[in-house]
Amino acid sequence: MSASDPEAETVGAAQAATGRDLALADFSPPSVHVGERLIRMAYRMGIPGSMLTAPMGKKARTRLLATVSNTLPGDRVAGTALRAGHFLVHGAKTPIAQVDYAGAARVTPPLEKVVHSFSWLTDLEACGPREQGAPVAERILTAWLQANPEPPAKPGKGPAWSVGNTGMRLMNWLVHAPLILSGEKALRSRVLGHIGATARWLDRHVTRGEDRLAEVAGWCGIVAAGLLLPDGRPRRLYGEAGLIKALGESIGDDGGVLSRSPLAQMEAIALLVRLRNCYNATRRDPPEAIERVIAMLVPPLLALTHGDGSLGSWQGGWAVDGDEVGALVTASGVRTRPLRDVRQWGYQRVLANKTVLQFDTSPPPMPQHARYGCASTLAFELSHAGHRVIVNCGGAASGGGLVPVRLEQGLRATAAHSTLTLDDANSTAVLINGMIGGGVSEVDVDRRTLPQDNGSTATRTEASHNGYAARYGLTHQRILILRDDGTELRGEDLLLPSGRKGKRGKVGFAIRFHLGPDVDVALTADGQGAGLALSDGSYWQFRSGAGEVTIEDSLWVDGQGRPQATQQLVIQGLVSRGGGNFGWLLKKMS
Repeated sequence: MSASDPEAETVGAAQAATGRDLALADFSPPSVHVGERLIRMAYRMGIPGSMLTAPMGKKARTRLLATVSNTLPGDRVAGTALRAGHFLVHGAKTPIAQVDYAGAARVTPPLEKVVHSFSWLTDLEACGPREQGAPVAERILTAWLQANPEPPAKPGKGPAWSVGNTGMRLMNWLVHAPLILSGEKALRSRVLGHIGATARWLDRHVTRGEDRLAEVAGWCGIVAAGLLLPDGRPRRLYGEAGLIKALGESIGDDGGVLSRSPLAQMEAIALLVRLRNCYNATRRDPPEAIERVIAMLVPPLLALTHGDGSLGSWQGGWAVDGDEVGALVTASGVRTRPLRDVRQWGYQRVLANKTVLQFDTSPPPMPQHARYGCASTLAFELSHAGHRVIVNCGGAASGGGLVPVRLEQGLRATAAHSTLTLDDANSTAVLINGMIGGGVSEVDVDRRTLPQDNGSTATRTEASHNGYAARYGLTHQRILILRDDGTELRGEDLLLPSGRKGKRGKVGFAIRFHLGPDVDVALTADGQGAGLALSDGSYWQFRSGAGEVTIEDSLWVDGQGRPQATQQLVIQGLVSRGGGNFGWLLKKMS
């Protein structure tokens, strides 16, 4: 790591034991006077907002009080596909006319979310003037309303009425109102009635979200409705208190969401930016806590960016394009640097000249927070000058686009990440529906700056996990040393007996290094290494001190959630239950 690098403050021998329970952020609800507290309490007890704002007056008709200016750009390609009659999700086209909007005939999870959250309105807005997009939006909305004429008694009645999708849908309807309310009067009246009914449904069911982030989406929808609908002050006061409490229960004290997913991190930022746009439309300032949360959320997200601004592939996410990440950060208004040591969220970042190292030094998320939980502990990614050298497969959350749904669990497995596996087993159990079981519960981390003989420095990061201790009596320890000029990464994987007395026998091991999509690879003549040629003309050499290196097929999910055929380097063999160590080197030659 370069001494002039702004991320490279001296850390010394910083040590931490990272478990699966993260310290939650602590936010106080907005400060309000006694009268507003009473209004909030009364609304929470079920007294209608119209009675609290005008007890003796006439109930206001449902209408929108302001037009929101959307600052989050959509996907023009997806919007153009909508105008041509298709939903386009992760490269897969689905005709609009073939979607079952009632949710009885289940569609793939990514399409389900796009359809029922109405996130596609942002894409439609991005691809042309309102006059061209409005007829498409009204056609889809009419079909959706026919399939969902009124809210159900409780959440869980199909994907349309999950709390997360409902909160996002209400937000998108309010933010993109000109696209859906500029047509015939009958449709406009029907849509406004459904907006009011949806807001009331969320008032009652928001705390029954699928997870904490889904609950945040529900509260955001409630606050947006409180800002933009008549008699909304009681709902806004109620929603602000609930939202800030939910945010405090959704993120760790370093700003990382509890699912440890960069996709969920982006979703949280986008929700709050849209909500801030609603405040701006009504000439109100959002509560200070909301601005603080946005400021907290951005640096951990940036910690998982490579040199080209695109994301690393972690916890079900894929290599989201740098333009998309940059547009979201710009909309947030937060100007900051990436967090180098996201100790609570569990990712270490080392920036050395043009080289970026990302290292997962934490257990997977707790089951109640996992969305597409992956057994990725002690995996790493490495890029140089924006070109990916070592990657993880990624993309479990895109299963159902061009990535087949049947691959989703495989993409969450330890073997789909650049780390060590024992006996082809996951370091943490990978369950169905994105859930995570037993395995890694503690990770010990040590990071320090080391002086080199030539006067330069290197960053040494060491971490170990207990995911294989119960089954095999072995602890996996990984040491990564990256030189400050970014041209050399030394690694060592150690298997250490977890008890006083090692078990007898041997167990199979494999150390996998999934290669970036633009890497051409060839084995060396002695079988102990490989040459890696990158598309920018640079050449890297990989050497193994732990046995023969082989090349196997792999898969990498790109910035649009589409699969790309790639390759991986594998070192494998048998290791004694008494332990072993395996060194390797990755060095830039030209």
